[in-house]
Amino acid sequence: MKLFASVILGVSAIISAALIGNGLTDLRTGDRYVTVKGVAEREVNADLALWPIRFVATGASLSEAQERARSSRDAIMAFLKLQAIDQNAVELQRLDVTDTRANPYQANNGEQKFIISQTLMVRSTDIDRIRQAAQGVSELVDSGVMLSSDYGPPGPTYVFNGLNDIKPEMIAEATASAREAADQFAQDAKAELGGLRRANQGVFQILARDQAPGIMEQQQPVKTVRVVSTVEYYLR
Repeated sequence: MKLFASVILGVSAIISAALIGNGLTDLRTGDRYVTVKGVAEREVNADLALWPIRFVATGASLSEAQERARSSRDAIMAFLKLQAIDQNAVELQRLDVTDTRANPYQANNGEQKFIISQTLMVRSTDIDRIRQAAQGVSELVDSGVMLSSDYGPPGPTYVFNGLNDIKPEMIAEATASAREAADQFAQDAKAELGGLRRANQGVFQILARDQAPGIMEQQQPVKTVRVVSTVEYYLR
């Protein structure tokens, strides 16, 4: 019996040692992985233009300021019509009336003056037509319209709404780019690429195509969509 028990203990020790050895090997292999980044970029065109045209009219009386504001509004609508922009695409959004004599902090020497500020919002999917019209906006100034840019940057804002349509393809491109980088790393390290350890899709960015000082993404009708995916692969 003692001999049999000794044999059993011996075999158990050998099996335990083998299991421990395999566990240590798996642990060291499990700790070996590579983190890579995959980039996907795509050039897209804006599909919506928002053009707030804000103008100011003044007068010694409210009726005088209203008449000048009406004249400026008619001039803007006539200009947009010449640019083949439908009147249904134009909406009155903001109207402010100021009596300068009611403002104790404004130096007006007791003279009453009314200021009317009004915004016409042009909303269109015809990007090229809006771009062309915006380039000729100086004609409004020449006709006596006092334009203002108190709220936001002057000119149209160009928006891209098709991000969800291109997301799947761009994620696939970024993942393939990451896999290619991981394969190259594994070759350089004299290792084999294993399975996926972890993946992070990353955040989609809509950037200005021409990234120069002072140029904002919203002002460019052509944009660059970019996503960076972070992927970890095991190494064997």
